[in-house]
Amino acid sequence: MIRKRKKTYKMRGSRHCGGGCSKKRRGAGHRGGRGNAGSGKEKKQKYTWFLKYEPDHIGKHGFKRFPKLRKSKSAINLSYLNDNLEKFLERGIAYKEKKDVIVDVSKLGVSKVLSEGKLTKKFSVKAKEFSEKAKMKIEKMGGKAIVGEANV
Repeated sequence: MIRKRKKTYKMRGSRHCGGGCSKKRRGAGHRGGRGNAGSGKEKKQKYTWFLKYEPDHIGKHGFKRFPKLRKSKSAINLSYLNDNLEKFLERGIAYKEKKDVIVDVSKLGVSKVLSEGKLTKKFSVKAKEFSEKAKMKIEKMGGKAIVGEANV
């Protein structure tokens, strides 16, 4: 036979169906409390249960820094600049000054230049910050590391 309602709904007000003595079911006391109430006489009684089954329940977790104080530095590698130099010239991110090519990474939305990769072309880079190795690599190839205010 197919039931339209669960059996528990049918037996909800009755004297049987797993409630024990009918006197016990009168108030909320039979339930034992709400939520995680009733931690026991000592803290450890329920504390160990939470450690096992709900480990993130107890204590504070992490922090959020005030949004105005958050600073996210975006960085770019020299290898990326070296590989895409022609594209940057077409787009206007890089420009020629006499014989020197200058790449302004602030137009890419980047504030720092890192040293990963090899340089095969001579060019100068204008950025807000440089790593020490990046400066050395640029100057070794004959370019300049120009520290300027980025619009990021």
